[in-house]
Amino acid sequence: MPLRSLTDPDSFPALDPAFVHQRPALGLGALDPAPRILLLYGSLRGRSFSRLAVEEAARLLHLFGAETRIFDPSTLPLPDQVKDDDHPAVHELRELSMWSEGQVWCSPERHGQITGIMKAQIDHLPLEMKGMRPTQGRALAVMQVSGGSQSFNAVNTLRLLGRWMRMFTIPNQSSVAMAYKEFDEAGRMKPSSYYDRIVDVMEELVRFTVLLRPHAVQLVDRYSERKQAGVPVDEATDLSSIAIARA
Repeated sequence: MPLRSLTDPDSFPALDPAFVHQRPALGLGALDPAPRILLLYGSLRGRSFSRLAVEEAARLLHLFGAETRIFDPSTLPLPDQVKDDDHPAVHELRELSMWSEGQVWCSPERHGQITGIMKAQIDHLPLEMKGMRPTQGRALAVMQVSGGSQSFNAVNTLRLLGRWMRMFTIPNQSSVAMAYKEFDEAGRMKPSSYYDRIVDVMEELVRFTVLLRPHAVQLVDRYSERKQAGVPVDEATDLSSIAIARA
């Protein structure tokens, strides 16, 4: 199964516990079951900084009460490479997206853009699949790592893609400059403002995921889709019709 196992899930060498809300979404909605977060990264290098950043994010999400799964794209074929996308890694990615309530996308910036590995994963996620929508209505956090000075090209593109996939991209984001300086030999992120921003983003993602999930179906309910599916509005259960009738 193309999932990354997370080492040292309860180790936070760069985190100051005095300032941590372990349940940042408390009071915003039900915390049980745990919010389900899928994390994607965009590099196959042995020492992939986008993967290392995602692993730090997953540890934080676990601390904040979420359930996480990290997809390993190393066996994923290119889009349209396999007939009908009938490949175990494609099936797994789509199932994980269906499972998720929120997602984290982290890409390196390469030639001023996201990587092909990152785009291939998103391209394998259809807007509609057998009457279900693997991304629609989910919360999304975007991150990038750079080899040079700080840039926002990759996160800007990921925001555009998230909107295209009908996701709710949270306001905050992370961009780690000169990422090769930000991780130690063990692959753990050093204390820095870049790490602190990842903490901020994961706190916010948990809050938005918990806040949105009871309303996700209503928020993405569309006239055009009801019309296409031939499903008229039931005035007996439609809250807007009931409210108007009582006015």
